[in-house]
Amino acid sequence: MLKILGRSNSSNVEKVLWCCDELELDYHREDIGGPFGGNKEPEYLALNPNSTVPTMIEDDFVLWESNSIVRYLAEKSGENPFYPSSLQIRASAGRWMDWQLAVMHRAHVPVFVAMTRTPPEKRNLEKLAADRKVWSSAMAILDTYLGETAYIAGPDFTFGDIPVGISAFRWFALDIEREDFSNLLRWYNLLSKRPAFRKNVIDIGF
Repeated sequence: MLKILGRSNSSNVEKVLWCCDELELDYHREDIGGPFGGNKEPEYLALNPNSTVPTMIEDDFVLWESNSIVRYLAEKSGENPFYPSSLQIRASAGRWMDWQLAVMHRAHVPVFVAMTRTPPEKRNLEKLAADRKVWSSAMAILDTYLGETAYIAGPDFTFGDIPVGISAFRWFALDIEREDFSNLLRWYNLLSKRPAFRKNVIDIGF
C-alpha cells in the first residue's frame, strides 16, 4: 500500500493527500514532523535527507518533494481529465505548480507566519502590511490568468490546480485584507465543492 509520511496539517502533505483522494487511491499516512517529530531521526533522513514532509513510499520506491509526488501520482493514473493527454495542457499545469513554489509560496510565508505563529502583540504591523502587498501582487497575477480559463490549465480540473489551490486556501482562510479578485474567488469556489479538497484542506486547516 502507498505510504505517506507527514502530519496532515502541513500544506505540502495536504497536496499529496488531496491528490490521492481525487484519484481514489488506497494509502496509509503516518504523523511525522511538527509536534510529532521524527523527521530528524536517522531512519527518516535515510529516506528524505531534507528532513521535510511529505515522503512517499511505494514498495521500494521513495519520493520526496510534494509537487513531484503529485506529478508522479497524476501521471501514474493514466490519461484522463486530471492528467490530460495534451502535452501543452500538462505543461501549463506544471508551469503553475512551479510558480506556486517559486512565487506564490514564498510570497505568502511571511504573512502566514505572522498571523499563525506570532502573538498579536509581537507582530510587526508595518512589515506585515508590506508582506501582504507582496502576496497580493502574486494573487493578482493568478486572478488575471483565471479570467481567461476555468481552471489552472484549461477547462478541466487537473493536477496543476492542487498546489496552487493549497496556497489559495490560506489567502482566503487567514484574517487579512483581501482585494476583490473575482476570478480567483470563482475558481476557489469551484475547488471548495470538491470533497477531497474539503476533507484534506478546508476541514484540516493549518
